[in-house]
Amino acid sequence: MAILLGSIADDYTGASDLANTLTKNGLRTVQTVGIPDPSLALPDVDAVVVSLKIRSVPASDAVAAAASAERWLRQRGAGHVLYKICSTFDSTDAGNIGPVTEALSEAAGGGSVLVTPAFPETGRTVYLGHLFVGGQPLNESPLKDHPLNPMHDANLVRVLARQSRNAVGLVDLTAIAAGAGAVKARLDALRAAGVTAVIADAIFERDLETLGEVALKTPVSTGASGLGLGLARALVRSGLISSGGATTADAIRPVGGLSAIVAGSCSKATLHQLDVAERSMPVLRLDPERLLAGPDEIAAAISWAGDRISAGPVVIAASAVPETVSRLQSLHGREASGHAIETATSIIAAELVEKGVRRLVVAGGETSGAAVDRLAIPAFLIGPEIAPGVPVLRTVGNAQGDMLLALKSGNFGGEDFFTAALAMMH
Repeated sequence: MAILLGSIADDYTGASDLANTLTKNGLRTVQTVGIPDPSLALPDVDAVVVSLKIRSVPASDAVAAAASAERWLRQRGAGHVLYKICSTFDSTDAGNIGPVTEALSEAAGGGSVLVTPAFPETGRTVYLGHLFVGGQPLNESPLKDHPLNPMHDANLVRVLARQSRNAVGLVDLTAIAAGAGAVKARLDALRAAGVTAVIADAIFERDLETLGEVALKTPVSTGASGLGLGLARALVRSGLISSGGATTADAIRPVGGLSAIVAGSCSKATLHQLDVAERSMPVLRLDPERLLAGPDEIAAAISWAGDRISAGPVVIAASAVPETVSRLQSLHGREASGHAIETATSIIAAELVEKGVRRLVVAGGETSGAAVDRLAIPAFLIGPEIAPGVPVLRTVGNAQGDMLLALKSGNFGGEDFFTAALAMMH
């Protein structure tokens, strides 16, 4: 299997978001969970998205994992590798966007790397190097208070410079509006000046198409799914994409079995989606304090689900309002409290699968990663889109047999997302 485009995603829901974007824009795509075992037979595709969990780990660990994934992708023909990051640039002054970008650039022989989290379809735009969310600067938006990586600076040149060894540059909207030639000239000048990472403005999809055209002729880029859109469209225009292979229809064939939803996200969107779901299906809201105290809350949740799941879908949620999250973090520490909730929700997800669940929706990036890891799912085919950034996923090489999943970032989806997701999985 030779692939045209490789990607390294820093979390699992982001990987699904990117894989969905690539599929919608004409690339046959598979999402792997980590670097696949050599024995795993992957379908014939144009793009592979390797899902990692490196957004919030120590920078050295992120660099090592990304480097291994990059080597695997290059060995399978990838001429360009996209390092997929969050569209809110979730990171700290220690990384991991800067260190991984620089490491991937060095592995590919050096050069300047285009970096943009812009994705206008989801309200993320970049102007003069500043990230806006729905028209608000990132540091003034509701998304500034991420529980693991709060973002209080909208100036991405400044943010990236704090976590990078080399200088950080900017390709502004004036250059991008002038076309691919102007962007390439700017990149060449910055490379000559020793700049590795270059923040790129983007306001409209046409800006992403320009960036994709330029980036595709370089070995590495860094960005959110919007840059994936630009790369996919550039590949389609190149005429290198062939027909046939895996399709979205392959991914959505019925699987039978039971249905469930597990939520760990504490975003405002997910909390509202849970309220809406409660009108049509049983919802169990876990006590986060009791989850941290021991296994009793997990056992009670599994028993509760066992009494109800044969009658229809159930929802088990460890989601909490920001005040509760802050209190838990102050008492137990940010990492310890987050890890405990991820572990609990992943155990619950695995137990639900043991009870016959074959259609599973998971809300929250870290929650999704923990659940997929515990289930040991090696890869996914990408199905049709449930909501922007969230496709139906069909397992590939799964020990439990075929399953359909949806992995949702906390802020994604409309108010009826959970019912819509389950409806598409039948």
